[in-house]
Amino acid sequence: MKRKKCLALFSGGLDSMLAIRLISDQNIAVHALNIDIGFGGDKDKFELMKRRAAMAGASFEVINMRSKYLQDVLFSPKFGYGKQFNPCIDCHGFMFRTVISMLEHYGADFVISGEVVGQRPMSQRNDAMVHVKNLALDSNDIVLRPLCAKLLKPTKPEREGWVDREKLLGLNGRGRSPQLALAKEFGFEDYESPAGGCLYTMESFSNRIRDFIKFDKEMSEDDLQSLRYGRHLRLPNGAKMIIGRDESDNLALEALNLEKMNSINFDLIGAHSFISKDANDDDLVLGARLALTYTKCEKGVKHTATIGQKELEIEPFESKNAAAEFFIK
Repeated sequence: MKRKKCLALFSGGLDSMLAIRLISDQNIAVHALNIDIGFGGDKDKFELMKRRAAMAGASFEVINMRSKYLQDVLFSPKFGYGKQFNPCIDCHGFMFRTVISMLEHYGADFVISGEVVGQRPMSQRNDAMVHVKNLALDSNDIVLRPLCAKLLKPTKPEREGWVDREKLLGLNGRGRSPQLALAKEFGFEDYESPAGGCLYTMESFSNRIRDFIKFDKEMSEDDLQSLRYGRHLRLPNGAKMIIGRDESDNLALEALNLEKMNSINFDLIGAHSFISKDANDDDLVLGARLALTYTKCEKGVKHTATIGQKELEIEPFESKNAAAEFFIK
């Protein structure tokens, strides 16, 4: 009989690794897919995911779905948001739907994930999993969750005998002891510790999204990415400003195509700052002074700021505290 193959939704975390190992140990080929909606990581993080997938017994690939996610999910979730700007149920449904649509392309038979019933309060309740199944268009019942399968109805891979249900688990809740014990049994030493969740569940990031769409309904992929980096400010007359925190932020922001913003340039070492192209003169002067204050400038001395086609002669503020009232928190 031809060897079965599955696609794994892979976050790079321990649960994903364990799910892959439980299935690959049953002589099933596993190809792990990380659905990149914009916050999965950079090149180094993806290389780390690749090593972890291989450790668990799978090949690995990143699928860029950033634009599609922004267009179809983020601002119009059928099942709404969690406490912050997190459309978890719709997000999970989107990822499963994406992977299911790729089964034929990869010659795979079913899909697995590392989900555990009750682990995530919004997306991994029993009723939420039903919604995810419907959003995923899983009419053939081919999504299998190896870590909690024994708590759920048998899926097609189990009913057809492709997978031995007795070798799957029945984990439940937010505790991590069983996963850690299994990681030790499998010899996994390099795995990601449990974290607080994705950026969309974080208040500060959600506030940045809310502020952005209050002033601009047309968010691009690069606009969304920019919310990850630097200090974000909203100036008195509505201009948006970003000030890099460190060299890493500077490089990340410079790499983005921020079509709606101008760079604030000085012949000085320091934070790289950006301001809305449509900023009025008052916000422009204020933004330039704030940007200058975050450089290695001499206090009390005028410096030249170049912003687009304009040049401004300005002095820095005495303290960085001058920016505090404008931060988007």
